[in-house]
Amino acid sequence: MTEVLAARNFRGPAAEDAIESIHNDMDSLWLDAPFVGDMDQMTFTTAVIESASNIVQHAEPAGQDPVELGVDIEVRPTLLQARVSAYNAKPPFGPMEPSTPGEDAESGRGLALIEALVTTVTFERQDGTNTWVLTRSSSQD
Repeated sequence: MTEVLAARNFRGPAAEDAIESIHNDMDSLWLDAPFVGDMDQMTFTTAVIESASNIVQHAEPAGQDPVELGVDIEVRPTLLQARVSAYNAKPPFGPMEPSTPGEDAESGRGLALIEALVTTVTFERQDGTNTWVLTRSSSQD
C-alpha cells in the first residue's frame, strides 16, 4: 500500500458548524500536501464539503442517539481519499446512484455533483453507519 503523506480526521455532531471545521481541516491539509495540484485540491475539497453538508442536511437518526458526522481524509502520492460517514443514521432514502434532477428541482443534485468531482464514489452501510468513500486520482503539478 502506498504511503499516507497527509491525513485529517473529524468526528462530531452533524451540525452546520461541523462544515466550517471540516473546511478548516481541508485548508490545513493542503499545507501538508503542497504537491497536490490546485485543481485537485479544489475539486476534492468541494466533493468532501458537499458530502458532509448532505449528511448535515438530510441524515436522520436511526434511534435515540443523534447523528454524528465523521470525515477521514488521506493523501497519498497519486490518490486522495475521503471516508464521509453518518453515524447512528437511518439508511439514506432513495437510490444511491447519482442522477440529475429536473431543472426546477431545488435539491437532489449533490450526489451527481460529487460523482463529477471525483474518480469514484462508493457507498457502504454497516452497524448503523452510512459511509461514502470518495477517491480522486491526483495529478502532480
